[in-house]
Amino acid sequence: MERQQPASMPQDLSEALKEATKEVHMQAENVEFMKNFQKGQVTREGFKLVMASLYHIYVALEEEIEHNKEHPDYAPLYFPEELHRRAALEQDMAFWYGPHWQKDIPYTGATQSYVRRLHKVGRMEPELLVAHAYTRYLGDLSGGQLLKKIAQKALDLPSNDEGLAFFTFPNIASATKFKQLYRARMNTLEMSPEVRERVIEEAKTAFLLNIKLFEELQALLTQDTTDQSPSTTPRHRRQEGSRAQESTPSKTPRGKAQLNILSQAPLLRWVLTLSFVVATVAVGLYAI
Repeated sequence: MERQQPASMPQDLSEALKEATKEVHMQAENVEFMKNFQKGQVTREGFKLVMASLYHIYVALEEEIEHNKEHPDYAPLYFPEELHRRAALEQDMAFWYGPHWQKDIPYTGATQSYVRRLHKVGRMEPELLVAHAYTRYLGDLSGGQLLKKIAQKALDLPSNDEGLAFFTFPNIASATKFKQLYRARMNTLEMSPEVRERVIEEAKTAFLLNIKLFEELQALLTQDTTDQSPSTTPRHRRQEGSRAQESTPSKTPRGKAQLNILSQAPLLRWVLTLSFVVATVAVGLYAI
């Protein structure tokens, strides 16, 4: 006798992912710092920090996508010209950190954990890449334009979008139509019930990895107000390449210049910085 799927479970993978991530979605939306961002309380330091984290994350994600672009559980979702963000983020890194940005950008512990997970999935369970691509790219397309406008106004950025290339998708004429196409492609993936369930669980993991990034920054705020000694500041490292860093986690911490600037800032500045960090990732990510 054929086993029937529960009526409450959506048939389409895209709907199943949306339904299954509602709870963790709500956890992210309830972060108090997001309210500050919506008020336009954005600092350059906070913007630079979160953009650096996104750079590391997208380098790892897109490396694994390239390695698995012909995998049957990912191939229909391969849209490098439309979606890939690495080149855009490299432009933004040069704008915010200068010509030597590869040596200067921070690389936090939570970001490293996110990167390690992406590489593990790409190498050992490539069928789960769809969960990370769905979470990141559709989130960028959903909330990216709002973030762009708020940051542009709050930071008094040039109208030519310098420093905001990440939020611009020049090869997508209509975000709404493209998201419909992307979801339709997701729903054509032929997955066993076991693989489908693992993809859904991985989408939850992707949300939690981002929340952990917020928690790390909140801990940094608390730590900075009680002890500003160099021995207790969070470790940052530069990235010559995501894979190289993953295999050599014991390299000397980098990014001290950024930490010194932040350590000298008053408490209010930290609050505004962290509010923006949370909102930048969360609004774009969770507006799926």
